[in-house]
Amino acid sequence: MFPDNAFMELAHRLAGKGVGKTSPNPAVGAVLVKDGLIVGSGWHRAAGLPHAEVEAILSAGARSRGADLYVTLEPCSHYGKTGPCVEAILAAGIRRVAASMEDPNPLVSGSGFRALRAAGIEVHAGLMENEARSLNLGWIHWIATGRPFVTLKLATSLDGQIAGSTGESRWVTGEKSRLRVHRMRAENDAVLIGGETAIMDDPLLTCRIRGRRSPVRVVVTSRLDKLHGLRMFSDPSAKNIVIHSAPGSSPSARRLEDAGADVVSIPGVNGTIPPEAILSALAERGIATLLVEGGGKIAGTFLRDGSVDRLVMFMAPVMFGEAVRSVSGWAASTPAEGRRFSISRIRKMGDDLMVEALPVQPTVSKEVR
Repeated sequence: MFPDNAFMELAHRLAGKGVGKTSPNPAVGAVLVKDGLIVGSGWHRAAGLPHAEVEAILSAGARSRGADLYVTLEPCSHYGKTGPCVEAILAAGIRRVAASMEDPNPLVSGSGFRALRAAGIEVHAGLMENEARSLNLGWIHWIATGRPFVTLKLATSLDGQIAGSTGESRWVTGEKSRLRVHRMRAENDAVLIGGETAIMDDPLLTCRIRGRRSPVRVVVTSRLDKLHGLRMFSDPSAKNIVIHSAPGSSPSARRLEDAGADVVSIPGVNGTIPPEAILSALAERGIATLLVEGGGKIAGTFLRDGSVDRLVMFMAPVMFGEAVRSVSGWAASTPAEGRRFSISRIRKMGDDLMVEALPVQPTVSKEVR
């Protein structure tokens, strides 16, 4: 029977191996099936390396001829760093193709399906499409908008605090939550914090999972002089971007540049740098997915401007009282003016609770007359 969810589920699991490794390309998985048996499989491992379809064809060899291909994204039909997957599919003699979703990239956008059908190959599109979109949520957003997909991560007490009254934050949440944060870092192109958090915590912001990449580290600050000597600028394992609001160059900026940082000056508005300008600068540098880790002022600025595309909260079973708020510098005047989210998943992480949520677009109410 064609298509079959079980084979596509395997393709999705394979695609998941590439999450956080393929940017600026999507994570894609593929499975080749012949006479009900899997004869080849593969996933896109990194930009510039063979796409998932080609990996599957190479693993199947001559068994590709007459096989059915299950792939999580429409095969490409254009030349980039690698050749078109459509040509590889035709050359391999594959007879049928099931894909989870059409590629939203304007360079493809249905042309792969059309080329396959024109060559006489049966094409089924839309198998597990929702799962495919979830797998590449950030990449799809980047293709559609041209700006990074922003995940705001908050690690809080039950009463919404990110540190004790002294500013001490190690550790609010447990080990399993912190391990998940390291995975989130590996899955994003960059991680962003504010200057106050950088100075107080002196974090490395690397991924401590063996074999996983560390993200680009971004610091947004108005005090360049306070960043000298921080560990992230003496650690060569990841690239650093410093975004500040001071006009022109300065000795502090030059010192950070000498330490390898990309120092970007963006004019501030009412004492803060607009998230839109930050995201534009990062998009110009190839950042498609961004993890915002804090602190409270940065979280408040991104929430205030509606620049959060996904919220992930880790809540520890502890109360801090009047301590350091997870969101500051912004307040909704009424409940109706709050940033509303729709909870998509709740998971236990050891003793903690992880809540994932997506923003709800505001609706305009109509007065009944």
